[in-house]
Amino acid sequence: MTAKEGSASLSAIQIDALREVGNIGAGNAAIALSQMVDKKVDLSVPKASLQPLVCIPELVGGPETPVAGVYLNIAGDCSGSILLLLEKESAESLAALMVPHDLAAGAEMGVVKRSALQETGSILSGAYLSALGQLTGLFFKPSVPGFAMDMAGAIMDYVLVDLGSAEEHVLVVETDFTVSGVKILGHLILFPDLGTLATILQRLGVPLE
Repeated sequence: MTAKEGSASLSAIQIDALREVGNIGAGNAAIALSQMVDKKVDLSVPKASLQPLVCIPELVGGPETPVAGVYLNIAGDCSGSILLLLEKESAESLAALMVPHDLAAGAEMGVVKRSALQETGSILSGAYLSALGQLTGLFFKPSVPGFAMDMAGAIMDYVLVDLGSAEEHVLVVETDFTVSGVKILGHLILFPDLGTLATILQRLGVPLE
């Protein structure tokens, strides 16, 4: 079975292993986010699943749903890309928590807010990749993040153009953060290049057959 064939039919134990990576990564992200906003961050239990590429916009309500996206390429021992998708309301709530009111005045999604969300996406993605590296012994090097506020379908179109030899399915970690009573829903999506998922599962001790 090839990595591509196996990616669509992972066993329960393989999904559990990837979910554990999500748990640790989300925990790291919650700590980092708490330090950024200087407030307690409560974290729900993350949900990890393998999804077809074409279904990603549906996770946030459909291709025409306005979202904020932070996108990074991954180099190192394994290659791929990672995308953080935040529904518009969650993105604006998070930006409001991070940016002082006097700096946030003006445009709805001004330069300061965009910069804050871009930095947040970088930290959350980095926390997940750090957890993945700790559990697998692999080195992952994220690129400088790009940021876009657009419809989910448009962001996915950009990602699909950027992807090279990638798997047909992607790993989605869905996490709820609650900061000062404000719930922030995020989808962290890992786009593994061909062979990357097989390597990760091998290192996690649950190899593809």
